[in-house]
Amino acid sequence: MEIALGDLAVRLGVPLRGDPEARVCRIAPLSSADATGLTFLGDGRFRRHLEHTRAGCVILSDADADACRSPVLLSDNPYLTFAKAARILYPEPAVVGGVHPSAVVDPTAQIDPTAWVGPSCVLEADVLVGPRAFLGPGCILGEGVRVGEESRLVARVTLCSGTLIGKRALLHPGSVVGRDGFGFARDGDRWVRMPQVGRAILGDDVEIGANTTVDRGAIGDTVIGNGVKLDNHIQIGHNVEIGENTAMAANTGISGSTRIGRNCTIAGAVGMAGHLEIGDEVHFTGMAMVTRSVLAPGSYSSGIPAMPSADWRRNVARFRHLDELARRIKQLEIRIDTMNETTGREAT
Repeated sequence: MEIALGDLAVRLGVPLRGDPEARVCRIAPLSSADATGLTFLGDGRFRRHLEHTRAGCVILSDADADACRSPVLLSDNPYLTFAKAARILYPEPAVVGGVHPSAVVDPTAQIDPTAWVGPSCVLEADVLVGPRAFLGPGCILGEGVRVGEESRLVARVTLCSGTLIGKRALLHPGSVVGRDGFGFARDGDRWVRMPQVGRAILGDDVEIGANTTVDRGAIGDTVIGNGVKLDNHIQIGHNVEIGENTAMAANTGISGSTRIGRNCTIAGAVGMAGHLEIGDEVHFTGMAMVTRSVLAPGSYSSGIPAMPSADWRRNVARFRHLDELARRIKQLEIRIDTMNETTGREAT
């Protein structure tokens, strides 16, 4: 949509320096935006682009405003303000209620008149779809599923039986919520499946990325708190609990019965063992392998950063000798302690 800068400033609650009647209609990169484009500066490394940008408006901090010739919106957090502005310029399309003729809907399912059920959707018995919810093409909702108001299932989302979805949730294509957890008991050389009778419960304002899976609980429930954001290709095991406003990046795996606190960030490809306790405000960097509970707030890392291949090969060759080196160091420490004791006795 097109909007005047004065109106945009009012809606964002930030000061404007420039013509309030000038209009923008799209977002664009700082280096290539034109007079219709809105952009931002959130990283000082790109400040050099301010002198040459042709953007219709730039969102930036007061410290950078004098370097910009375009109209500016002043913000203490330019990236956040830009995100809010982008949502104004690119609003979600309004949901028009109805059920596509190709959808298969059980007679006991309840669909609010303002909700949309798209092509080839399947809604089984006792499903409940709330006001202004959107079910894109190919979604499957198992028996007893609940979808809260204004939630959006983009396409090909599968909600297995008993799954509960809160308000304003966003589930991207291919996500699966409520499948059976990975639970088996050993019987000699064979595995016996353990029935998974819990549910998967998602709170309000949760986002689930493409092809991410959230398993149902084995006995109790798997619970994803309000405001949690999960990226693509994430595996959440059975009975996991994730606290409010925690964000998790792609290719991460959380094993069963682990509890993660509020306001945590978990970077890409983190692996987390089962039955752990992770406190509030805990932050794991990429590829961290978490094998113990972490309760204290802070940043935690593991894994081996990339390095030149020649250095890596030399280091790998030395790994085989680490145990031998540790034993030799221990022996040297003992000998040094013995020498010090002998020297001390002779001095007296």
